Amino acid sequence: MFGAGYVGLVTGACFADLGHEVVIRDIVAERIERLRAGEVPIYEPGLDDVLERNRDRLRFTLDVHEAVDGAEFLYVAVGTPPTESGDADLAAVWAVVDELPEDIPGRPIVVMKSTVPVGTGAHVRARLDARGLQHVGYASNPEFLAEGSAVADFTKPDRIVVGAFDDDDGDRVVELHHGIDGIVVRTDVPSAELVKLAANAFLSTRISFINEIANVCELVGADVVDVAKGVGLDHRLGPHFLRAGIGFGGSCFPKDVSALKQLAGNEGYPFMLLQAVWEVNELQKRRVVQKLQKHLGPLRGKKIALLGLAFKPNTDDMREAPSRVIAYRLLYEGAEVRAWDPVARPTDLLGIELRDTVLDTVRDADAAVIVTEWPELASLASAEVREAMANALIVDGRNLLDPEAARAAGFAYEGIGRPRHSSPVVV
Repeated sequence: MFGAGYVGLVTGACFADLGHEVVIRDIVAERIERLRAGEVPIYEPGLDDVLERNRDRLRFTLDVHEAVDGAEFLYVAVGTPPTESGDADLAAVWAVVDELPEDIPGRPIVVMKSTVPVGTGAHVRARLDARGLQHVGYASNPEFLAEGSAVADFTKPDRIVVGAFDDDDGDRVVELHHGIDGIVVRTDVPSAELVKLAANAFLSTRISFINEIANVCELVGADVVDVAKGVGLDHRLGPHFLRAGIGFGGSCFPKDVSALKQLAGNEGYPFMLLQAVWEVNELQKRRVVQKLQKHLGPLRGKKIALLGLAFKPNTDDMREAPSRVIAYRLLYEGAEVRAWDPVARPTDLLGIELRDTVLDTVRDADAAVIVTEWPELASLASAEVREAMANALIVDGRNLLDPEAARAAGFAYEGIGRPRHSSPVVV
């Protein structure tokens, strides 16, 4: 397993849980040392238990030769962040391919777990062949792990997608997953590569769509929670990812929307729908500031409490988190910004004061903004919080609270696409 980051660590640990011997190799010495010492460098519920019970089947190394020695599968699980152009940066992928020793014995298979543009597999195959590694197979096995539920997503997947140039290579990758009950999709390499990008782009589209509906709801007096419920009960559509809020973030959705849009553009096709998805998501984050101004007027000198920083609950991931945009927009408006999160402790949010408890964060604040729907915030509309705040205003960026209950508790309440008389949201 090349890459001890999020995907590599979860994938390697879960393969070990299936009884396989796994060697995880990375180039970051500190990360490898922490793993050898039994420390988990990322926050993912349940992962520490999987690592602990498979300690005897897991090894961590910086040495590429140790990693490939006797290996039957060489999983590539490295980051592919966006470049300035919006294309995926494949530098880490090429580094892995180019450092593979030319004397690898047997017939191992390079398995691409990283999210890569369509056509990457063909380029890897050509690169391996040019180095005399024709005996090394290649397959695409995209990951579908959601942060916060990654272990369950691996062990109980919706599908296992395997694309290979050689049927035998595909068969071997499928067999590696023996013990996991999931629908197997066998296809060619380009199709497997596109599945991940298309899935994330479509989920992102649903989020932006329901946020647009929420904005219309605010104009016409409809309740987006009821609208989404009525839409989601249609068996052709389903309820997933139809919850309005302040937009998506994280390491996957923004990157994959950009990558697919750029991929299409590079082939001469303008993917205009994804351009709109992206623009809606960017504007949605900024609507929080408008809601605050609606109640408070100019924000200069106002104390604003941001509750939740990670892009979603059950993770400490701050990549593309909406909290970043909101925080810096508030600073630009002259507000004093303090923030709380139970696990995310970013060190690069300059000018933002991090506090240890919700109550301390809202103390003397002119408004509290729910940015991440952490369960701890479900009881935010309490008498204790109201008395601690200078101005009892809640802007609920995730529609976590019951609007009527919040108002009955003495708060001015602003949700996303929720009129004054709203049905309680089911979390």
